[in-house]
Amino acid sequence: MAAVEKAEFRRGDAASEHRDGLKRSAERHLIQPWPYAGSIGNEARTPIGSGDGIYITDGEGRRLIDGPAGMWCVNVGHRREELARVMYDQAMTLSYNTPWYTMSDPSAELAERLAAHAPGDLDHVFFTTGGSSAVETALRFMQFFNNVRGRPEKKLIISRGGAYHGSTYLSASLNGRPRDRDWMDGADDLVIKLTCPNPFRRPAGMSIEGFTDFLVDEFRETVTSRGADRIGAFVGEPVQASGGVIVPPPGYLPRIREICRENDILYISDEVVTAFGRLGEVFASEKVFGIEPDMITFAKGVTSGYFPLGGVMISSRLTEVLRKSNHAAAMFGHGYTYSSHPIGCAVGLKNLDLLEGGILEHAPGRAVLPGAPEDAGGPAAGGRGARRRPDGLRGMRGRPREPQPAGTRQRRRQAHRPALPRTRPLGAAADQHVCDVATAHDHARAGRPHGRHPPRGNIAHDG
Repeated sequence: MAAVEKAEFRRGDAASEHRDGLKRSAERHLIQPWPYAGSIGNEARTPIGSGDGIYITDGEGRRLIDGPAGMWCVNVGHRREELARVMYDQAMTLSYNTPWYTMSDPSAELAERLAAHAPGDLDHVFFTTGGSSAVETALRFMQFFNNVRGRPEKKLIISRGGAYHGSTYLSASLNGRPRDRDWMDGADDLVIKLTCPNPFRRPAGMSIEGFTDFLVDEFRETVTSRGADRIGAFVGEPVQASGGVIVPPPGYLPRIREICRENDILYISDEVVTAFGRLGEVFASEKVFGIEPDMITFAKGVTSGYFPLGGVMISSRLTEVLRKSNHAAAMFGHGYTYSSHPIGCAVGLKNLDLLEGGILEHAPGRAVLPGAPEDAGGPAAGGRGARRRPDGLRGMRGRPREPQPAGTRQRRRQAHRPALPRTRPLGAAADQHVCDVATAHDHARAGRPHGRHPPRGNIAHDG
């Protein structure tokens, strides 16, 4: 018995030494994503050793629920043997092909299946390596499209406070979370930031309908003042994910879509998070929010995080305009070494099989939009998962709480901590104030109190 205990002790001691060694390696050599200057190149984060279904196991052996599904991407769960086997089989058949002058069978098959799920005439797919590169591709396609049409000045991009669209140069320029841009440069001359569509942060006394009208009027006035002939695209997440899981007010997105259509502004729906089952559909733009965009960007759930893959669904109307232009030799000079990667596309095909095989029906279902009565018709009320929020949490029954003075519960909380402000200012500088979801954890990791980064200087908010 003593010998067994000693052996177990030695194994535990060896495991501890191994973890300590990895920690030292990370601190000496690994630069983590989104680091702070005070810890860059000298940081070890929580090690994750394994995953199984909805669970992950950390370096201490603790089994934890992977609530965020990684970064909103492990939609079918960890350790799916079907996906692992497909990766192996495809690697043993064809591990890579150059996309410059060849293609693979999985890329063509996945493109066809995604087109069948996409709304309207979004029948074409440009595959990328992830969400940032997908948004970057959509923006560069907009620029190319307008150049070929002889409209080189039509390049401005409308985004919103609270938005997150990526980490590449153009995609990061759209981000509306203040802490993302305090110390980073961006294409500020190309980007216009409007108010975050967060109904809960609307001014006290303003109805949801009035807030919706404000957002739409702000958008329309921006198009008028800046000029429809200069604005090339609007980019919006159906649900602002990293900005706080912000569900927009009902009717807002279709009205924005109509203004874009009237002014020949490309509507780019960023579904990097909301696609592939997050809202119970492969794509949520039309079936959940009632919009048919010109482009849809996607990533994350397309392979459930098992392989880096993203893409852009593109309207056939746009490709037809290009084919009929007077510049047939104009080249869309854009692509990646790993565009249409055969392993990634093969995983995407099997992932679709799993989603269509029952996971979509099991998913939260259609969102209940803020302010929508529960007995209203259409996908926003009723149907599967009608009383669930798009983040999968129960309890939002179609109408957010009205802003009101602090009550008994709030007074009890105020005895221990200050209350959050009930309103935020609206307008062009909204991204400085609205939907700032920097968490105390982020700041604790940097060794400072919760709050905004010290300002580096004036940050331009529109072009």
